[in-house]
Amino acid sequence: MFNFLVSFIPRAVMQSIPLLYGCTGETITQKSGNLNLGLPGVMYVGGISGVIGAFLYERACGSAANMNAFLAIMIPLVCCLVGSLLMGILYCFLTVTLRANQNVTGLAMTTFGVGFGNFFGGSLIKITGAQVPSIALSATSNYFSKALPFASKLGWFGKVFLSYGFLAYIAIIIAFAAAYFLNRTQTGLQLRAVGENPATADAAGINITKYKYFATCAGCMIAGLGGLYYVMDYASGVWSNDAFGDRGWLALALVIFTIWRPNVGVFSSILFGGLFILYLFIPTGMDLAVKELYKMLPYLVTIIVLIITSMRNKRENQPPESLGLPYFREDR
Repeated sequence: MFNFLVSFIPRAVMQSIPLLYGCTGETITQKSGNLNLGLPGVMYVGGISGVIGAFLYERACGSAANMNAFLAIMIPLVCCLVGSLLMGILYCFLTVTLRANQNVTGLAMTTFGVGFGNFFGGSLIKITGAQVPSIALSATSNYFSKALPFASKLGWFGKVFLSYGFLAYIAIIIAFAAAYFLNRTQTGLQLRAVGENPATADAAGINITKYKYFATCAGCMIAGLGGLYYVMDYASGVWSNDAFGDRGWLALALVIFTIWRPNVGVFSSILFGGLFILYLFIPTGMDLAVKELYKMLPYLVTIIVLIITSMRNKRENQPPESLGLPYFREDR
């Protein structure tokens, strides 16, 4: 049992990091009253933007020996953040400035983001002339997935807690920092006020548009890092079209599971990550139907939590009151 946990937990953690980034980013966005169903597309754009930056830098260097470690990390990172930021600005322009329907806009952005990623991913694959429908950025991935040098010397402790790339630890730091920001700072409390009752917040002198833009763009940038982590660390630098799967939707479900609390997301994402890969560790023989049932576990758990939360009907367990609703100042 102990050996099973030592083998299972690191894989669950690695699986959970994209979910944690997406959950944290979407929680901040929803606290402002914006329901961004375009999260899967944002994570996709963040991933492919980082891939484009890494691809161009690797080709410019010619070989891994000529690459600078700082630039190898910063170029994909900056490209990822810029791509995700542009998606956030687009969403805010449509839903906050033009007051378009948030549900329709989010779904359209998911479709756009996936198409954007597949188009440029396919273009890079054609440029390399690869015989397989994927592109490998192993040299860049080595910098992102490098663990602490002394982790291997600490046995099971090092493997369970210290064997991850730096983006994994940044995800945890961002989640706890987001929880502190929302609950312990004046700006965070004002942001929550915007999400709960924008009319009252507006009457108190809070700039509703500014806060919605800020929260949504920051949330998209955080979520985009989940896409970058998946490609550069989890997938070892290999980009394949549509390989990201439904992790963006699972991150949206995780927001409900955590009851809009980023700090709870740290542990919940690991649970979801474990449920997501549990079918790989349970012997089912050739019975593929049973494996498909195990794949349903994260979504089944989310539905159960949603039902329990609705039955308890506690105010602190409910979403922001104005979530998904446009704000018209003239209606005050």
